[in-house]
Amino acid sequence: MSRIISQVSNFISGTRGKIYLWIAVLIFGAANAITRQLTELGTQNLIDGRNPISSCNVLFAGNICALLLLIAVYWRQLNINNLKQISTQNWLSMIVVAILSGAVAPGLIFEALSRTMVTNVVLIGRIETPLALVLSILFLRARVDIWTITGAIISLFGVFATVILQGIWENTMSPDNFVSVGVGEIMTALAALGLAIATIVSQAKLQQIPLGIFSVFRTVIATVVFFVAAIYFFSPQHFMDIFSPFLWQWMLIYAGVIVVLGQLAWFTGLKNSTPSDVSLVSSFTPVAGILAAYLILGEAPTLAQYIGGSIVLFGIFLNQIGIQRQSRLQVKKSEEVRLEIIDKPGFKGM
Repeated sequence: MSRIISQVSNFISGTRGKIYLWIAVLIFGAANAITRQLTELGTQNLIDGRNPISSCNVLFAGNICALLLLIAVYWRQLNINNLKQISTQNWLSMIVVAILSGAVAPGLIFEALSRTMVTNVVLIGRIETPLALVLSILFLRARVDIWTITGAIISLFGVFATVILQGIWENTMSPDNFVSVGVGEIMTALAALGLAIATIVSQAKLQQIPLGIFSVFRTVIATVVFFVAAIYFFSPQHFMDIFSPFLWQWMLIYAGVIVVLGQLAWFTGLKNSTPSDVSLVSSFTPVAGILAAYLILGEAPTLAQYIGGSIVLFGIFLNQIGIQRQSRLQVKKSEEVRLEIIDKPGFKGM
């Protein structure tokens, strides 16, 4: 009888975890479209010629909200004893990861959203997976099966197909259009490269770091670096409207839903799901992103995006076969697994 009760309890816990993961993935998938919608709204409500809902303001305010949430969730881990156990090398590794995944990549994605279609950002961002796979094989001597490798190659081919077909059919490679579209695509690719490098550094150097310390420290460093970089490249006036009531009436929605609710659902799902469940659910993030772009912005995918996106999804399907097979053969410590998959859905609005 007790065994049956235990099985039912585990089933309910696992189901609840998957539901939270699906909620998080749907929210994160909509992050790109909502960000674009907010910045466009800001251009219609300028303050002395400035956009109060600029990408810098949104990212900075979102990071502040995320930091408050992370401290509230993980405050027990933030004690002197835990901090003293972290080596200097690990602190330096966390700084690198924070700059790449928390400042550089989100900054590039925000800028890319102003230069190209949201669907392009979603699809091109998928090169993060094959890039991380290549880097893990080269530097970590990771062993991966043929399904995972084939899926990564096909996904990468799908991204290239999207870009090339758009260039052929829609003349995006002409001198007039390359600046507005091509630069956004390049920025997205660079962001994916930064995220892939951050993932490898995390796997190689940070497996023993408590998740709470890692998350809080990364957010703090990312926020400071982004703020300093924005002032250096754009001048302090770039944050003149950071306390604008118009900005914060929308940021309360953005931060409350995308950052806070999304992160809470994600962390809750991680605690009650297996790594294979997390990988499977998060693989639907591109679909959620494309649907959100259509529903929120009315951005219908082009024929090139349909073809390239279908190839990418097929690659993701093959990749998932490999992941599910590996998950049956390999068991990891839950804390280590969570650290590896914390950034699985890609861009999360911050």
